[in-house]
Amino acid sequence: MTQLLAPHFTAPAALDEALRRDGHAALAPEDLAQMAGLELAALDAWTPSWDRLPPDAYLRDGGRYRRRRHGSFVLSGEALTAVPQRAHWQPLSYNALHGGIERWFEPLEPALANDPAFARLLLALGRACSARKGEQPWYVEAHQFRIDTTDGIGRPTPEGAHRDGVDFVAVILAAREGVKGGESRVFDAQGPAGQRFTLTRPWTTLLLDDERVIHETTPIQPAAPGGHRDTLVLTYRSHGFQDPQQGNAASG
Repeated sequence: MTQLLAPHFTAPAALDEALRRDGHAALAPEDLAQMAGLELAALDAWTPSWDRLPPDAYLRDGGRYRRRRHGSFVLSGEALTAVPQRAHWQPLSYNALHGGIERWFEPLEPALANDPAFARLLLALGRACSARKGEQPWYVEAHQFRIDTTDGIGRPTPEGAHRDGVDFVAVILAAREGVKGGESRVFDAQGPAGQRFTLTRPWTTLLLDDERVIHETTPIQPAAPGGHRDTLVLTYRSHGFQDPQQGNAASG
């Protein structure tokens, strides 16, 4: 059996230094919960919502392996405000496969979007963003993904290694059941340096400085019936959401 490479975890107190030095950092589940002032049980309560994700109707590779929901928020100081449902949009320069089109995904379920614990999580990661790039409003997009192996293979990043056109990306593993593959890879955007590892424990988090690194996750294959990989991806962007009016400005 192939040995999975584990990420090197960064303590919350060293998070800013790790982002400054490396452009990315991995947080253990307990440390993510600590940063948000939560018990892990508060995060576990969200797990069943991944079972209710609708299919992604916009996959251009002909696949049926992705389900998702999407929501948008504005974070200003310690205030988090939900934004009416809007299209997710990226320019072709950041997403050659799905860029240039407005993708209207189903919204996050109210039980998740309105959960005070969810707000605390978004606020905690927003503080980390502000510590690195200065206090400012953050335009946050939240994506729930399920990648399954119904057709034999699932692609967490069908667009390949990429940047999202935001300031920061948090990739939070929610579940990994009955699959092999799904290795996370992070590369220096300006050079050959890179790391690879596999997220295996629910609520392990990979935080990325999107201006400095490129990331991807390798395809998954079934190791048991019903295999799937669930993530919550949060993007933080200054100066507004990406939309077609911004041309080549960008989001996750």
